[in-house]
Amino acid sequence: MSKNNRGTIFLEDAVVLQHTAFDGEQMVLRVEAPKCAAHAVPGSFVHLTCDPAIPMRRPLSIMRVDAEKGWVEILYKVQGPGLQHLAARKVGEKISTLGPIGIGFTPHPERPRALLIGGGVGIPPMVFLADRLRARTDARWQPLVLMGSEIPFPFRTRPSKIFVSGIPDGSIACMPLLDEWGVASRLATRSDFPGCFDGFVTQLADSWLRTLEPSVLQEVEVFACGPTPMLEATVKVARAYGVPCQVSLEEFMACAVGGCAGCTVAVQTADGPAMKRVCVDGPVFDGYAVFGG
Repeated sequence: MSKNNRGTIFLEDAVVLQHTAFDGEQMVLRVEAPKCAAHAVPGSFVHLTCDPAIPMRRPLSIMRVDAEKGWVEILYKVQGPGLQHLAARKVGEKISTLGPIGIGFTPHPERPRALLIGGGVGIPPMVFLADRLRARTDARWQPLVLMGSEIPFPFRTRPSKIFVSGIPDGSIACMPLLDEWGVASRLATRSDFPGCFDGFVTQLADSWLRTLEPSVLQEVEVFACGPTPMLEATVKVARAYGVPCQVSLEEFMACAVGGCAGCTVAVQTADGPAMKRVCVDGPVFDGYAVFGG
């Protein structure tokens, strides 16, 4: 384990509290892991043992936590034999959980108009970040969460009760949980789901940013998680409007604690290009440092 992370990553036998299936082979898993719940931050993840017979763990982003009740919630899509075994785990069973791992997002109070963009399995960190922002009192935070998916969303969509200026007409579908929190959200897809923006989530972000006055753009910061092409497109959009952008990278991981260096990516630093480990140096990086600026 990386020396910088000793004492902050915990190994727990987490008990399955809920395990719910959604369309598109998507699952929401809630486990009792009090140490992880107490230390997790938006953008961090857990490394789970899917089944005792499978030695390799799987890294999965954290979507929600309740530090008082000690639970952690994870959204994942069933892909490959490991996650197929994980999907079969039932309430009451124990899952070996290593976490929380990684550097999370860093919102800046001087930019309270946080634009959160999540694509597919990149949605969970955006929900976590929105939850934390609504609880902060160091600024008048106004998060807007945009989510994109080409398969059904892992929740029942409905028209939002929150008006958002600058969102294209007809784009009214939201994530109900966020609406209940008082956090604005909108959905994008190319699969013709009712109430959703017809196009990529980055196109929806561009449409909204285009309506903002320069003085308002000075208060915007972008946070994103999703597939690499989506993140690259997000950085391109952020650059066009001159706003900072943080991205959470998705990468294959073996150890996930900085030992194997199997998840390294090229990042531009003040000292020039460097190879950084996504697991412990990230997964959150400055978007311009990863995709050029």
